[in-house]
Amino acid sequence: MAIGVEDRKLEGPPPPMFGGTAEQVLSTPRIEPPPATLEEARNRPGRAEQIEQLAGRIEAEGIKYVFFQQVSVTGRVMGKGVVSTFFPQVAKRGYQLVYGATANLFTDRLGHYIGFGPEESELAAVADLDTFAVLPWDRRVARVYCDCYDTETGELLDADPRQNLKRIAREFEQELGYQFLIGIEPEMMWLKRSEDGESPEGVTKPYCYHIHQFEELRPVLLDVVEYGQALGLDMSYGDHEDAPGQLELNFRFDRPVRTADNITTYRQVCAAVARRHGLLASFMPKPFTGVSANGHHHHFTLVGDDGVNVFHDPDGPARLSELGRHFLGGMLEHFPALMCVCNPTVNSYVRMWDTGFWAPIYKNWGWQNRTTTVRVAAGGRFEYRGVDSSCNPYLSVAALLRAGLDGVRRKLDPGPPQQANTYDLLQAGEEIEKVPDSLGAALDALARDEVVRSALPGRLYRVFHHYKRDEWERYLASVTDWEREEYLEVLP
Repeated sequence: MAIGVEDRKLEGPPPPMFGGTAEQVLSTPRIEPPPATLEEARNRPGRAEQIEQLAGRIEAEGIKYVFFQQVSVTGRVMGKGVVSTFFPQVAKRGYQLVYGATANLFTDRLGHYIGFGPEESELAAVADLDTFAVLPWDRRVARVYCDCYDTETGELLDADPRQNLKRIAREFEQELGYQFLIGIEPEMMWLKRSEDGESPEGVTKPYCYHIHQFEELRPVLLDVVEYGQALGLDMSYGDHEDAPGQLELNFRFDRPVRTADNITTYRQVCAAVARRHGLLASFMPKPFTGVSANGHHHHFTLVGDDGVNVFHDPDGPARLSELGRHFLGGMLEHFPALMCVCNPTVNSYVRMWDTGFWAPIYKNWGWQNRTTTVRVAAGGRFEYRGVDSSCNPYLSVAALLRAGLDGVRRKLDPGPPQQANTYDLLQAGEEIEKVPDSLGAALDALARDEVVRSALPGRLYRVFHHYKRDEWERYLASVTDWEREEYLEVLP
């Protein structure tokens, strides 16, 4: 399928300057938790003036429609669209939506709505006005992220992943007295749109780092960069990975909630570009057997107000400080439960079983060792590799923060860094604890882990568990093409 596109320039104001440093990120305001109640959110000082300013911008720029969007437990973007003339009213009061929107308003295999029934109250979603942005693929449309409140109690809705991460990140930084920065490497695949029943096919060949394959996707790539920058993503570098149509395009570290917002924005950008080119932007973890899957590696560090990385010690094991080792020890301690939050689909575990592609299958860590689950990528910078592209970044970041904090509190020792190739060690007979081998086993591990579960408090865990347990049971009850091919003529 041809993917050419005509040359053109986006209308509107030029994008901001990019290429920033960690120091510039640290100079930005820390993300505060949302107001504690719905009324406080509606009457926050300065909010009326900010709404008035945005209404003026909407009129001046000819914006006709605004998406007020919230994020569900699976990372889907939900919400309502509002004609721009009604923006001031909705921005002031928020909009109401059934609680079930936190679970995509889907039903389980028994026909029950997941998490919340239709008889229950509605949530109130209030715009986080600092996230207002015009969509570059159609400048008549804008979007703004929202935080959700419980209309029965007037308090924050515990089943809302976005405001939950705001709270957890805030508590983490206050307890340790440092600032947490995170970046996520979003791998995904560009596929040709197939007819129903046909197998998916990548636009390019599975040749890792080959610039020619990058060139094959150049029209797509340039649209993603252009749209991403217009929406504030400070995009840096990327490469063609070793699966069909697989690209990784990175953007700089940021504060936890902004990074999660950026990942969600990036996914929306890819979907818009795919529509433009008649392609499918797939974030399925493992669309193909025998090639690499779509990881979503989380890189993070912890810095003081002076900009010094407190995870770094040039004389420590793998150049880690004692604080860094304890944080790492927490991630390894809670490794089985983290797998459930960070690899939340049935397909996620195919990535673990189709071995030989550096998937994080074992409980281990090392310096620049890509066969381990936690790789110390540089002095004081972790890469947690046990995450795939189906994750909800608001949940994965919250869970990793809680696990790391538990390691710091308990001074957990991760042991010495693993020097050798994991697969060579296993062949030599060494035993290393393995990941849960299915979504069902991972759900059981999460149910047993109070620390990681605390990153999904109250109804957030209940909705996540209901949704994912039903997903696992629907899979167990389904008959696959593999089973028909294997067993249809099992006996004469």
